[in-house]
Amino acid sequence: MKLLAPEGPVYQAGTLSGNPLAVSAGLATLKLLSHRTTYSVLETLGKKLADGFTPIIKQYGMRAVLNRAGSMLTLFFGVENVRDAEDARKCDRDQFARYFHGMLRRGVYLPPAQFEAAFVSLAHSNAEIAKVVAAFENWALEEAKTRPSTGSPVTAGPLRSAAW
Repeated sequence: MKLLAPEGPVYQAGTLSGNPLAVSAGLATLKLLSHRTTYSVLETLGKKLADGFTPIIKQYGMRAVLNRAGSMLTLFFGVENVRDAEDARKCDRDQFARYFHGMLRRGVYLPPAQFEAAFVSLAHSNAEIAKVVAAFENWALEEAKTRPSTGSPVTAGPLRSAAW
């Protein structure tokens, strides 16, 4: 504890730090995550979502890459590969903003910033994944009508960890 401020150099604070309800929720989450099938379910749902997006991106001729690691994924527009922060900074943030707002109008709340990952959780089922894919297809159709196609193919990024 002597390493923590005000005595030490490490500053730690948070809205729910040490709150008994937050600690109980955290312990319940860890218990749920310790079940044998938890991560395979998350992997399956994440893959299903990515597999739903990829053909839609191809169908509408969007230049994009979908990076996924398990249940986390990020869609980058205007680039064909994102392996590091430099690659990510080259993406089309204006198109991402249209994607974010278009999905929000369709009832899908995604992270609002290009450099954040979307997460599939155990609260999601195949039905929610199908709704998100349908909303994305509807947005892609609208986007194709209002924006010219780049003609570049989509790249489905392999499972990999982000380096940033």
